Amino acid sequence: MDHFEGIVRTLLENEGYWVRQSFKVNLTKQEKRDTGKHSIPRPEIDLLAFKPSENCVLALEVKSYLDSPGVRVSDLEVTHKIAEGRYKLFTCENYRNIVVKRLALDLEGAGMTNSNPTIRLGLVIGKIYQSRTDDLRLHFKKRGWFFWSPEDVRDKVKALASRDYENDPAIISAKILMR
Repeated sequence: MDHFEGIVRTLLENEGYWVRQSFKVNLTKQEKRDTGKHSIPRPEIDLLAFKPSENCVLALEVKSYLDSPGVRVSDLEVTHKIAEGRYKLFTCENYRNIVVKRLALDLEGAGMTNSNPTIRLGLVIGKIYQSRTDDLRLHFKKRGWFFWSPEDVRDKVKALASRDYENDPAIISAKILMR
């Protein structure tokens, strides 16, 4: 388990979501062919966050990149006809449509959502290259995608310090740091 994903999971649960990590989407052979890559591995969603009251599922990529230059806005602004690169769901519309449709069917078939759930893509990151948060936030807003910047994550972690004690590393760390 990635620890940054674990922190984000706690933050989402704090906002009323049921969360599942590392969910593999079961594309059929035909769906794989339709993506333009017949031999791709099953797509894996870092975090699925389901809010039953809204029948909405967030399908999230979670990238910490804390000791690196960070997520580059240019990597998310490109478009590809065939899925390639690190951010396939965001940069290839055909791939995105196929994966999201299959994800909804997989979740409903497993009894994990009600029928016809709304699937919303999103990204949660720990560091953005050249601090271009506003550019990335606008890019995601235009597409109706979910986005938490490093600043959003920081503020939400700080807010955990006011919660009652729970034996959760993110909550304990927040309490220690915010004393």
